[in-house]
Amino acid sequence: MTHLKQYAMSHKPILSHDGPIGVFDSGYGGLTILQQMQKRLPQYDYIYLGDNARAPYGTRSFDIVCQFTLQAVEHLFSLGCPLVILACNTASAKALRSIQQNNLPSIDPSRRVLGVIRPTAEAIGTISQNGHIGLLATPGTVRSHSYEMEIEKLYPGYKTTALECPMLVPLVENREHTSPGADYFVEKYVNQLLCADPLIDTVILGCTHYPLLEHKIKEAINRLAPNRHINVVCQGILTAESLADYLHRHPEMDQRLLKNASTQYLTTENPETFSTLASMFMDAKVAARHTIIN
Repeated sequence: MTHLKQYAMSHKPILSHDGPIGVFDSGYGGLTILQQMQKRLPQYDYIYLGDNARAPYGTRSFDIVCQFTLQAVEHLFSLGCPLVILACNTASAKALRSIQQNNLPSIDPSRRVLGVIRPTAEAIGTISQNGHIGLLATPGTVRSHSYEMEIEKLYPGYKTTALECPMLVPLVENREHTSPGADYFVEKYVNQLLCADPLIDTVILGCTHYPLLEHKIKEAINRLAPNRHINVVCQGILTAESLADYLHRHPEMDQRLLKNASTQYLTTENPETFSTLASMFMDAKVAARHTIIN
């Protein structure tokens, strides 16, 4: 990641001031995280940034994801955000640690960047009864092994079985998540996961698109394992609770966050297209503006 260190060092430190919470995703899925933050912490200002022009991130290399994510974080910093949430599993898996350790000290050590994987992993210990965890996620997240590493670090001895689900994001983004085709792929993936470890008692939806398929995933689990109680874990509520706890423990950051209960939506792609699909994710009308990430 040497070139990323050089990239950050070439930028002058950004002056700190009060601002909104930045929420970043490569596309639309992070809106499910934002929605839960708005419910749990409605008083805060938010800026959502979707890098739709360069999505998807899941098939890209670690270095490219790190580069793109760092550029997005710096863009949100330039808009005044003291705190940025990577509401994207791929960015959290591939870029978060590098940005925290290698880039923030030279950009602005008073700002913070947090992700969605750690809050999810932390909650597993209070949800699973037997330590057998299933993960449904994109290929990029699965191949990063980030969930396995975080869960093992927090709960040694837990077994995490991860499954790549490459068809689920396209189904959601093409508005086919309520179709019979979605039923087919959801059942296929759930069956593969439960066969890989018949003792699984907790399934993590490790992609921020998957809450739109939560009902179908639960139905498939009930059909395939009718005599077992299997928890289904969505990240939005856990991330929002973790953020609330973080701000309670760090009042110095909380004091820097604007609280006008407003949200701005930015996209690097066509704002009309973004607004239409984002409205489906948010279950409310969304008006977005175009932005350029340098």
